[in-house]
Amino acid sequence: MTDTSDTRPAEGEAHARRQSRLRRLMRFVPLIAPVLLFAVPCWVLLYGGQHWPSPATPLGTALFALGLVGMPFAMARGHGRRQQDRAAIIGDTLLGASWVLFTWSVLLGVLLRLVLTAADVGEGQDRARIVTWAVLGVTAVLLGWGYAEARRVPRVRRVEVPLPRLGPGLDGFRVVLVTDTHYGPLDRARWSARVCETVNALEADLVCHTGDIADGTAERRRAQAAPLGTVRATRARVYVTGNHEYYSEAQGWVDLMDELGWQPLRNRHLLLENDGDALVVAGVDDVTAESSGLAGHRAHLDGALNGADPDLPVLLLAHQPKFVDRAAAAGVDLQLSGHTHGGQIWPFHLLVRLDQPTVAGLSRHGDRTLLYTSRGTGFWGPPFRVFAPSEITLLVLRSPRH
Repeated sequence: MTDTSDTRPAEGEAHARRQSRLRRLMRFVPLIAPVLLFAVPCWVLLYGGQHWPSPATPLGTALFALGLVGMPFAMARGHGRRQQDRAAIIGDTLLGASWVLFTWSVLLGVLLRLVLTAADVGEGQDRARIVTWAVLGVTAVLLGWGYAEARRVPRVRRVEVPLPRLGPGLDGFRVVLVTDTHYGPLDRARWSARVCETVNALEADLVCHTGDIADGTAERRRAQAAPLGTVRATRARVYVTGNHEYYSEAQGWVDLMDELGWQPLRNRHLLLENDGDALVVAGVDDVTAESSGLAGHRAHLDGALNGADPDLPVLLLAHQPKFVDRAAAAGVDLQLSGHTHGGQIWPFHLLVRLDQPTVAGLSRHGDRTLLYTSRGTGFWGPPFRVFAPSEITLLVLRSPRH
């Protein structure tokens, strides 16, 4: 567990600087990123001294050019106004594959070439071809493994969380966290049902979904989300919105989750009691809610805690980890979040870290507040997870007075 309590002001300033850099960077990403993703591997694999026989080089160049044009086109048709699932699958897959190919073209194109040169292995052309086949081999292995990782039912990650203000009557309270299911163009209704079976086997007291249920409207993804209605908890099932709900008629998702038996915690709380001790379970809308223009939707922590006894421990559901600054200021004991996917495809976590205070795991913020950030249960967009496994999280709350 990371403890940030002694460095809070400095970290706040550093986080603000990272956000400023990220905003500047994001202005150029749509133009620069696709070109880099395809141009760099094209040069490393075809023009880095390999001297491939004709017609390998022109054909390879044509394939890279097709990918450069086709990926943005497919993603625009898939995620834009048309919402064509088949185009989204093609565009998302090309995005994930090109990211992995780009990453290992850079790493192996530099590091392996240096190693081969230092070891005096072969001539220039031989080294270039070794690099090419190494890049293609590593990329193929990682994409195959990453696809299997993305499509499997997540492993359960058990975490014990000590809460100093938790009463002994709630020691051992079992909280299961599911988040970022991202039901989308790939039909995952069967996967969804198996996830719910895994959750039920954990015999949770409280089950939480911290948003980004799907990419698409509730009406469109209803069949994939329907198994959530089978989830069991001895005390409650609670849900808060994520940023992706606000791309897809968020109120429809709130209504559907309510219909499926989950309690949407839209800036409100409920009280769970056992053996004379109580826990406040609160939730807020995602931080993007207000800018969505949807009436009544905003992240309002004061409203969520209105009427709660300030002496009771508070478990807060907030989709994005960066909400923890507000949670810590309000004295929240534990915040549960998702959103980051743990980076999903390495090394994308380095970019996520520019926008969020944590990428995964348990961390401390301020004197009291703990934050648990899940790597997510599903995947967004590219159907790959590379060095960022999905998870279903079992958090066991512990009282020091037990």
